Amino acid sequence: MLRIAVFASGRGSNFRAILQAIHAGSIRNTEIVLVISNKSDAGALDTARANNIPAVYLDQKQFDSEQDFTQALLTLLDRHGVNFIALAGYLKKLSAEVVRRFKNRIVNIHPALLPDFGGKGMYGIHVHEAVIKSGARKTGATVHLVDEEYDRGPLILQQEVDVDPADTPERLAEKVLQIEHRVYPEAIRLFADGRVKINGRSVTITEKVS
Repeated sequence: MLRIAVFASGRGSNFRAILQAIHAGSIRNTEIVLVISNKSDAGALDTARANNIPAVYLDQKQFDSEQDFTQALLTLLDRHGVNFIALAGYLKKLSAEVVRRFKNRIVNIHPALLPDFGGKGMYGIHVHEAVIKSGARKTGATVHLVDEEYDRGPLILQQEVDVDPADTPERLAEKVLQIEHRVYPEAIRLFADGRVKINGRSVTITEKVS
């Protein structure tokens, strides 16, 4: 069973999309057991509390060192029996120690078609501004495994959307967000069903067993 900790820095709309899919029964053998934010006023924390999910504000500035923060984070994850992490707009890079502890069990959603428009500084509206500036005809959303480099982990799922000539960064963000709300729950479902096979940097999605 997946016992997921969701990390979010903002309103957590992807968190809500995953939670709704779990409640609807389209994702089975899965429970969100913890929500963590580095922002005390994050909407994701309010959503978690409204659904009786433990919600914790945890930020490095509360600690004397990054190592102390990492140890507190790992202790918290252990306390809640977390075995899978979903990043949902979490604007802090996870430490190498956390990535190693949860190797191949951390996923992130990125609002573009990786490997394009990824990397440090490529988040939120900045991504959509870069897509429009480039003249790209297509963009979309990517769910990928998290490693020690920004947006460089193996890809799990992608879905495209057209970039229209009249699109502004804000309009494009809305279109991509709709894609995110479909593709992220689907990726979680694939993990929950045991259909994601990882061999190094190679990811294979196996057929569903009826």
